[in-house]
Amino acid sequence: MKKRMIMFVVAALALLSASGQVEFHGTDYSPIEVKPSKSATGLDMVFVIYDTQGVSMSYTATTGEPVVWSFYDEDTPALNPQEIAVTHSGSVTTLEQDQFKGNRGYIIKEGSSRVYSCWVVNYADYYMELNSLSFDKERPCELVSFDIDGHCDPIPYYANNVSGTRQVLDREVELKYSTLSWNDSIWEPNDTVEVFPALDQAFQIAPPLCNTAFRLTGDRFLKEWGVKVVSIESRELYETQAVSCGTVARLEDDGEYTKVDYSGITDGSAPLHIIFTGNPTDAVVYRKWEIATDESFENVIMQYNLDELDYTFSDVGTFYVRYMVANSDGSCDHYSDTYTIDVGISELGEGERGDLPNVFSPGSTPGVNDVWTVHTKSIVEFHCWIFNRWGNLVYEFTDPDGGWDGYHNGKLVDTGVYYYVITALGSDGKSYKKRGSITVMRYKRSGEETTTETGN
Repeated sequence: MKKRMIMFVVAALALLSASGQVEFHGTDYSPIEVKPSKSATGLDMVFVIYDTQGVSMSYTATTGEPVVWSFYDEDTPALNPQEIAVTHSGSVTTLEQDQFKGNRGYIIKEGSSRVYSCWVVNYADYYMELNSLSFDKERPCELVSFDIDGHCDPIPYYANNVSGTRQVLDREVELKYSTLSWNDSIWEPNDTVEVFPALDQAFQIAPPLCNTAFRLTGDRFLKEWGVKVVSIESRELYETQAVSCGTVARLEDDGEYTKVDYSGITDGSAPLHIIFTGNPTDAVVYRKWEIATDESFENVIMQYNLDELDYTFSDVGTFYVRYMVANSDGSCDHYSDTYTIDVGISELGEGERGDLPNVFSPGSTPGVNDVWTVHTKSIVEFHCWIFNRWGNLVYEFTDPDGGWDGYHNGKLVDTGVYYYVITALGSDGKSYKKRGSITVMRYKRSGEETTTETGN
């Protein structure tokens, strides 16, 4: 009995500190305070009492004015409350056990002013009871519906204002299960918690992406009081049929890979080498990549039944790429977001005439016009030959991104005029044939040997 009294005193002091003027007597568990919106409800506080039987409620006045109590409930309008008898002891007025009831709103006035207004919930009338949990398998691609044997009804309270509207406390009942979450490039297991204010009807969630059990636990009030929390698990394991997928696209450039987002590539230069990787979830059996020339994918030009697509875009135009997955019987499917790849028209040289550079200084400061290169875009075939003035081949290259560093047979060539011939083909089918001269400027450094080009 002493231990019970100590618990009660501590709870009462804590409550008095939080509320200022209201105390409850005769309960083993501290009342739980829920602060509502004063402007929306007219209430200072909602108190949840574990069981209001044998409990009394007291109020400490702040003025010397007479204190009057009244109540309202679901059937008694808040704007026409009924006065109720209380006992007086100095500045403290008490609503005794025989008068105090839960699931009511209380209005306390000092003189003609309304000083304090609260609603008191009798939790014993809404005690949570769960016996079993089952789920419906009829819509495995869209949602999972649950049925419970038991009850966890909404806990209502009513506003103390003109509207007198019905409000509901959030019981924070938790449904725990496992699913998969997409983390930028991979699917990761994720222990998930869905929270429900009450379980007054069948409830649903999006279908998990992996096999899992479901556990229902609640509610927040039982947890806060530290009494036995209600917890049940589904009677069978949920076997997922729902499918989803994540994708990653990487653009290759000289052996380096850059991630491509769904907005894709605008006005890119062919050939575009992109590796598309699809990452399916557990129930996926069928998968494919599609490449189309229209956003609606009515004109699919390529289709690949694999997870990784290594593809080079060589033709000019706009292409749309997506990944599709389905379960074993095709009843559940999912499409990824669409990548947009825009391959621009071909170019060789700069300006309207396609001018090529005609002067460079090999062997000079690195990166400062020390390599002869050609501006290209969307060139899929390329060949360049460079000759000296006697018609001897000194260099050739077939990579449109390559160039000539001014070396021949391991040594820098002599200054003078050299000649190039270029043939190329664009992704748009355009053929190029260019020829012209290159002037090699002085570049000799102290102590460095040079060659002298001859006709031999």
